[in-house]
Amino acid sequence: MNTITIEGQLRTEFGKKATRAVRSQDKVPAVIYGGAKEVNFSAPTKAFKNLVYTDKFQLVEISVDGQKYTAIMKDLQFDRVSDKLIHVDFLELSEDKKVIADLPIKFVGSAAGVKAGGKFVTKLNSLKIKTLPKYLKESITVDITNLELNGNLRVEDVHPDNFEVMNSPRIPIASIVLTRQLKQAASADTATKK
Repeated sequence: MNTITIEGQLRTEFGKKATRAVRSQDKVPAVIYGGAKEVNFSAPTKAFKNLVYTDKFQLVEISVDGQKYTAIMKDLQFDRVSDKLIHVDFLELSEDKKVIADLPIKFVGSAAGVKAGGKFVTKLNSLKIKTLPKYLKESITVDITNLELNGNLRVEDVHPDNFEVMNSPRIPIASIVLTRQLKQAASADTATKK
């Protein structure tokens, strides 16, 4: 799995004034929680670029004052006006504690419904899962080969190993819908039969 490395400086001052000072130096305040203690730090805005602006699920190796933390990103905050990154929350991983994460769905295969002229429509891009950190991976692979025309693939149809899926089981992940041409052909076919 891809791991991003971030070098940060420990933050000792808090409050609006201190946070503004950190941001004025083109740094982003961040926090690591879930471990033995909460760690508040800041890092250059550029350090977060490969983590924030991607659809991949990645681990983060954070170095603060000589200590290393392995974590996952849990939350982001952007400025409403400038759209600049203003805060990041990380969850420290510990081997014996289950973690909840959003893993992207990777569709594989050629759907039977698409071969029949239908259109593949994605309804959900990621699944919320609960698992031990050692089982985390970049994405959940879902085979769509048997998905027929007008068929739906639901959360309950996905059974990833070592994961507990937290989404509602009836939510559709993907479907094959009739294209306009197929609808017109079907209605023309019905009209000729009358």
